[in-house]
Amino acid sequence: MRYEGRLYRPPSEADALIVQATIGCSWNHCTYCDMYRDKTFRIRELAETLADLDAAGAEVGARVDKLFVADGDALVMPTEHWLAILARARARLPGLRRVSCYAMARNVLAKTDDELRALRAAGLARLYVGPESGDDVTLRRIAKGDDAAAHVEAAARAHAAGLELSVIALLGGAGERSDAHARATAELVTRMDPAFFSALTVTVVPGTPLARLADRGRFAVPAVPELLRELRTMVAHARPRRALFRTNHASNYLPLGGWLPDDRERIVATIDAALAGAIPLRREWQRGL
Repeated sequence: MRYEGRLYRPPSEADALIVQATIGCSWNHCTYCDMYRDKTFRIRELAETLADLDAAGAEVGARVDKLFVADGDALVMPTEHWLAILARARARLPGLRRVSCYAMARNVLAKTDDELRALRAAGLARLYVGPESGDDVTLRRIAKGDDAAAHVEAAARAHAAGLELSVIALLGGAGERSDAHARATAELVTRMDPAFFSALTVTVVPGTPLARLADRGRFAVPAVPELLRELRTMVAHARPRRALFRTNHASNYLPLGGWLPDDRERIVATIDAALAGAIPLRREWQRGL
C-alpha cells in the first residue's frame, strides 16, 4: 500500500485495512485540528487506489474483514469513484464485511438519495461524522463548516439510505459556553440518533489557529472537572434510541463505555465518582492524540 503523510483512523478501525483514496481534508479549516494541515487536498487517481487494493488483496486479502477509506472526509469523492473502489474491494477482499470512512455533513448532503443508497448497496456501511458540538456559536468559533441543522439533515438522509452513523463530540472547545455546548450537543446526538457516540478531549496542537488563540490568552483548555461535567451533561441528556457510547480515545481523562440509554445511570455515576476523586484518571503522560 502507498501512503502519503500521516494516517488517521477512528479507534474502532484499529484492525482495518486502510486505503488512502483521498489526500488530506477537503475542508481543513477546523481551528483545533492539525491532522491534514501538511497536505493539499486532492482525490487520488482512481487507478492508483485500485492498484493498492489489488496489491493488498494479493498480500493479505483473505485476512481483511474491515476497510477504512482515508483521508479526512473521503465521502467527498464522486459517487462513480466510490462505486469503483467498493467493487474492487469486494473482488479482492473476499472476507470483507464493512467499509467505512470519515464524512462531513456537507458531503452527505451533496449526494442524492439515490447515490447514498447506491453506496450502501455497494458496501459502504459506516460514516464517522464529527460535529463536535451542537451549539452553533461554538461550531462557528471552531470553524466546523456546518451547523447543527445540517448535521441533523445529513443524519436523516444517511439513516434513510441504511448507512450507520458514528458521531463524535469534542470536550473543552467551547470556552465560556461549556454548559450550552454540552446541552446542545446532547440534543444534537438525540436528533442524529447514531449507532455509536464518542467523545474526544480538545488538545491545543502547535501550529493550529486554536494554538494561536491560546498564545494570545484567548483560549485555554478547561480544567479536568469542567471537562468531566461537560461529559456528564452530554451523557445525562442525550437520548439516542440505542447507541454504543465510548470515551476510549487517548485524549480523554476518563475511559468509559456502555450503551445508551441502558447504561446511562452507571456511566453518570462513574463520572460523578471521578469528579469526587474516587476513580483515578489518566495521567497526562498517558494521554495523546
